[in-house]
Amino acid sequence: MYKTFHYIVAIIPYWSRLLQCLRRLEEKDGMQGLNGLKYFAIIVAVTTRTAYSHSRDSTEWYIIAWVASGVASASGTYWDHVLDWGLLQGNSKNRWLRDKLLIPDHNVYFGAMVLNVLEIIRRGIWNFFRLENEHLNNVGKYRAFKSIPLPFHYDEDEDKEG
Repeated sequence: MYKTFHYIVAIIPYWSRLLQCLRRLEEKDGMQGLNGLKYFAIIVAVTTRTAYSHSRDSTEWYIIAWVASGVASASGTYWDHVLDWGLLQGNSKNRWLRDKLLIPDHNVYFGAMVLNVLEIIRRGIWNFFRLENEHLNNVGKYRAFKSIPLPFHYDEDEDKEG
């Protein structure tokens, strides 16, 4: 029961997006079909990764999970950069950007991309040091107890008499 619930909870957000794409595909929008394939690839990746987590000694699930995750990551990254954000357009009049830009200075867009990457790195470094700090503070204040004191009096000998 737990394993089935684990699969269901893991894919719910992607399943709902896949259903939205399929519904919009009925409106004759072919791009929604491709977007649906992206979410299907994510569902396959999450499912295979979950299957691998339930059977850690399986080399087959490990390989399948890596391949599925690679396909889902590549398709998601491509979709986000090229189709959603309009970046990496080789034939655009604005090199590697969209044709239509609100800000005329191209450096603003490239600077924003560089800042985004630096922010991701900064957050990763911050998480490392924050986790280390929490660990050291918690270990320093940790006290080992042989037993946990109860808020009431309990005597085992009284229990045997009664």
